[in-house]
Amino acid sequence: MAGFGVDTRPAAAAAGEGALSFISRSLREDLRLIRARAGELETLLTAPVPEPDLFARLRRAYTTSASSPGSTRLDLSAIGKAFEAEVGRGWGARAKAGWKWEEEEDAGVWDPIRAVKARLRDLDRRRQDQASDVLHKVKLSLKSMSFAPEASEEVPPLDLNELLAYFLKQSGPLFDQLGIKRDVCDKLVESLCSKRKDHSAYDLLSTSEHSSFRNDNVCDDLDLRIASVLQSTGHNYEGGFWDDGQKYDVADKRHVAIVTTASLPWMTGTAVNPLFRAAYLAKSSKQYVTLMVPWLCKSDQELVYPNNMTFSSPEDQETYIRDWLEERVGFKTDFKISFYPGKFQKERRSIIPAGDTSQFIPSKEADIAILEEPEHLNWYHHGKRWTDKFNHVVGVVHTNYLEYIKREKNGAVQAFFVKHINNLVARAYCHKILRLSGATQDLARSMICNVHGVNPKFLEVGERIAAERESGQQSMSKGAYFLGKMVWAKGYRELIDLLAKHKTDLDGFKLDVYGNGEDSVEVQSAAKKLDLNLNFHKGRDHADDSLHGYKVFVNPSISDVLCTATAEALAMGKFVVCADHPSNDFFRSFPNCLTYTTSEDFVAKVKEAMTRDPQPLTAEQRYNLSWEAATQRFMEHSELDKVLNNSTDSASTSGSANSVDGKMRKSASVPNMSDIVDGGLAFAHYCFTGNELLRLSTGAIPGTLNYNKQHSSDLHLLPPQVQNPVYGW
Repeated sequence: MAGFGVDTRPAAAAAGEGALSFISRSLREDLRLIRARAGELETLLTAPVPEPDLFARLRRAYTTSASSPGSTRLDLSAIGKAFEAEVGRGWGARAKAGWKWEEEEDAGVWDPIRAVKARLRDLDRRRQDQASDVLHKVKLSLKSMSFAPEASEEVPPLDLNELLAYFLKQSGPLFDQLGIKRDVCDKLVESLCSKRKDHSAYDLLSTSEHSSFRNDNVCDDLDLRIASVLQSTGHNYEGGFWDDGQKYDVADKRHVAIVTTASLPWMTGTAVNPLFRAAYLAKSSKQYVTLMVPWLCKSDQELVYPNNMTFSSPEDQETYIRDWLEERVGFKTDFKISFYPGKFQKERRSIIPAGDTSQFIPSKEADIAILEEPEHLNWYHHGKRWTDKFNHVVGVVHTNYLEYIKREKNGAVQAFFVKHINNLVARAYCHKILRLSGATQDLARSMICNVHGVNPKFLEVGERIAAERESGQQSMSKGAYFLGKMVWAKGYRELIDLLAKHKTDLDGFKLDVYGNGEDSVEVQSAAKKLDLNLNFHKGRDHADDSLHGYKVFVNPSISDVLCTATAEALAMGKFVVCADHPSNDFFRSFPNCLTYTTSEDFVAKVKEAMTRDPQPLTAEQRYNLSWEAATQRFMEHSELDKVLNNSTDSASTSGSANSVDGKMRKSASVPNMSDIVDGGLAFAHYCFTGNELLRLSTGAIPGTLNYNKQHSSDLHLLPPQVQNPVYGW
């Protein structure tokens, strides 16, 4: 064509424009179809499910569920099926039909256009899948709902009555100090709990996994209620304001420290019984045992120890103590004896610690403490709190101080204050307290149990006398006797009054009396003035051979807590005539113990004992009097066996302690108001005893806030001014 000179460019341009116009029209047509399809899809997605049909299905589902017997919840499986049916009919069927039609229509469409349509279909499927997921979640939410009322598993909050009840319950220590009976507090707590309108919280406790805690005690239920509320909040109680977290780290072999208020050769109960306790606790070799006794300077030793006996060093006194003990127990003792500074008070005939007694027990050995006479040890204690330094503290009450004080001038007033001071120091410094008998003051966290035994020598004497009687020998040829420290409070007043009143009825009855003491002259003068048939002798050991031949031991004392001489007389197979008094409750089970209630009954019991022979003890009775049995009772009732086996109860140590089978721990969630009060009492007592003027005003020995230079020299201690320096002078 070029050879003929014809121009072809306009024709080519016209052809290109025509092709572009065709493509443009095709795209516009496709876009119009896409818009139409998108509108149709939007209509399908937003189309509501026919309401009449849906609600009809819901009503049928509810009617079917309500007609089922014993059903309290709506069965929503039918509702779910109704939704699925509507979705399947409304969305699923139409969508599947549309996708199929589109796939057939796209068979002859240009590839780019088909790719765009496929992409749009994928977006459409994803949108419908998301809508299906939302519907599934709605269905699950409906299944978790209930149209019937049901007890909620959520813990309801505390109301005002419960808070007041818990405050009253935890204020028990304060009420004790004020003299308010615990029964009154318990009734108030019960009344407040009963006023709670909604009791579902307590019902929830009884049906939950913590039902093992449920009991009839309202106070326990209230504790669990408080614990459940605090536990539901995630609160964890880390300890009180007064707590000292640094304590002895428990080792494989535990340490037991026994601290007492007297020492041999002073033959008193608080010197002898703790000594035997240490020997028999150490005998098992399961724990290290340390006995701490007071060390007196020579001037005080001359006032206290018999026959003007003195010791120049603690080592000499320790040798004397061990020799005396091993002669009686019959085995080699394996425990440590330590000394702390003490001073003797003439007026009260007692030894008062000088300085902080707890500092003489190393921290590495401060594990378990046994305080013999805890009230006596802590009257003027100014130092480390025992329950802060030791893991478990047990107090053993030996003496009925209130009975002695009442006999003094203005005794009633003094007894009132001493009663509350004893309660304060017992609460502040002990986890557990054992009272030898009901004759002692009722203290917090205390129980009655005789944890004393008799010297094995007395049991041997009893067995020998029983064997002699079986062989026909007359072992008990003497009559009656009384043995005890010669002070009026030890039963001498009661003895003289009884014999004087029934002098005619007991005509011919002779009584030998053995004892030394401050009131010796007065007692003997009173007996001589009344012309009583009493023969006085110097005091001697009850195991002395000269006393074995007596058949009747008379003990009218009502000031004792648990008379050691009574137990020893029973162990030797003698009759014992004693008063019907709480101090003698332990001895009632022995057939040779004759108790009297009136003075006339006393005469009858004495005549009965003098006219017949005592019964020999059985093996069980001998065991009950032994130190082996006493140690077993002590281990059990002081919870020392649990502590030594690393299975302590949560009251104990704070006296506290509170979990069962590893379930809910009340102590982990509930701050114990009792521990807080005890800590406050200990702090107040510490401040009070740190003032010398206040100490002296309550009867303390001058200079007992710290030990003196003589103690420092005898015990090889740092001088007091170095141990407790005073700055600014």
